[in-house]
Amino acid sequence: MRWFGPADPVPLAHIRQAGAVEVVTALHELPNGAVWQADHIAARKATIAQAGLGWTVVESLPVHEDIKTRGPGWDRYIDAYRRSLAHLGANGVTTVTYNFMPLLDWTRTDLAWQLPDGARALRFEWEAVAVYDIHILRRAGAAADYDPALRERAARRFAAMDDAARHALQRTIIAGLPGSEESFSSPEFLRALSAYDHVDADRLRANHVAFLDAVCPAAEAAGIRLVVHPDDPPFPIFGLPRVVSTEADVAALFARVPSAANGLCFCTGSFGARRDNDLPGMVRRLGDRIGFLHLRSVAHEAAERTFHEAEHLGGDAQMAAVVAQIVALGARERRAIPMRPDHGHQMADDLEKVTNPGYSLIGRLRGLAELRGLEHGLIHARQALGAVA
Repeated sequence: MRWFGPADPVPLAHIRQAGAVEVVTALHELPNGAVWQADHIAARKATIAQAGLGWTVVESLPVHEDIKTRGPGWDRYIDAYRRSLAHLGANGVTTVTYNFMPLLDWTRTDLAWQLPDGARALRFEWEAVAVYDIHILRRAGAAADYDPALRERAARRFAAMDDAARHALQRTIIAGLPGSEESFSSPEFLRALSAYDHVDADRLRANHVAFLDAVCPAAEAAGIRLVVHPDDPPFPIFGLPRVVSTEADVAALFARVPSAANGLCFCTGSFGARRDNDLPGMVRRLGDRIGFLHLRSVAHEAAERTFHEAEHLGGDAQMAAVVAQIVALGARERRAIPMRPDHGHQMADDLEKVTNPGYSLIGRLRGLAELRGLEHGLIHARQALGAVA
């Protein structure tokens, strides 16, 4: 399970009781671009070990915006990244997650959307994004990114909102979510967007390749596989390009940077937010590059680019087919791939607690139990078929 460090409301003891054997975490208290020193890493690893858990997967080692834009701090931040990788490898970390999303990490428009059973889920609504982008942020040229009917609905919706509702939407979208790298006010966000005025999708892809060319040798020397997390959501937002959204995006990245240290964090929720991504097929075709698994499901709604987090075995992820491909991959390559149940509904006792959105304990525990049961059943079926054969 993911753990956000000593300030996480879910303690390590509860994660261990859930059946996890490791946590994935990061030094969240350090600013982007700082070197992760070996003694700091060792101290965090000792804390985790004292709770009876391991730590071999980092999520995430942030990529500074000057790297993504090829800005003036490129050399300094590349050097810091290499040094951090060396220190992590020396402390037994073998997998490092990162993303190449400009400015915003994962984005949602509702952090407590009520489901029919009374639990709460994360939700992304394209119309709400338009309301914020056009009428609250007031980004230049924003209206052109939405069709006329959506613009009209967004205008009506904004007019009907009071100040509290507008402020809540703003905070939900850009104030920062668990594990995100940045937090903004709207004026700060507008200023930050200007750094990407001349960075289109092609330029961002080139900068991504340059980053990997620069750091993969250090990762290889440290015994680390870098795994890129896909865009969430997997399409352009606020005029910012997104370049890790489809199978074609990832395949092109691997072709450009063939290093064994260039791998993939396969997130079924992020990739699954696009209806045109074939999740079981992607596991089958990209499997040798997958070094980390985020298993969750989203349910597509009727409105354009709108979805909510479903239960782990529900929604539109085809989770049984995905896990069947994962089991086959593990048997074929004779390796176990680290997995965590990603996100989870806020439910039961957690409804009365302060929790990190998407990272309450009980919903993730439910997901972990369901996913492990599915995996064990598929492994047993494979073994039974082998015995019969």
